[in-house]
Amino acid sequence: MQKNTSTLLQTYLQHQGSPFSDPGFSAPELQLSSLPPAAVPFKVWHALDDRERLGRAQGAFLALTQHLQLVGDDQSDLNPGSPVLLAQLGAARLRAQGLLGNMAAIMAALGLPLPPEEDTLGLVPFGASAFERKCRGYVVTREYGHWTDRAVRDLALLRAKYPA
Repeated sequence: MQKNTSTLLQTYLQHQGSPFSDPGFSAPELQLSSLPPAAVPFKVWHALDDRERLGRAQGAFLALTQHLQLVGDDQSDLNPGSPVLLAQLGAARLRAQGLLGNMAAIMAALGLPLPPEEDTLGLVPFGASAFERKCRGYVVTREYGHWTDRAVRDLALLRAKYPA
């Protein structure tokens, strides 16, 4: 799954044109208020209890499934002749939904309450320019990769704590 996130980000950037497709493009300052960032100081992350750790990941992947749908819709409009990109975005959304389901099962097995499902997108600016939609897609695909990396670490920590 981690390899797929890197491939998705590279494919996404290649299809957006300059400056996104320029070598070395990176814009870490771009964020979306409706998508929680995966970055957290190590000490804070390490001190999270199981409920908080899984709850944050659950909320992030719920938001990511909604955002990946929006980005897929944007790209269907902006890049309709890019079936590889559209397929990768659809597959990412399905993987995020699968991980969301797996986390729900883990939380239930641990007796932890599931966070309520929310509409994390809220009001979507449908009049957003092509550049704004490309920026939004960049942030979503980047954060999808970061959250996937973090989920792998979270689940490894839980696996070590609760061996089968």
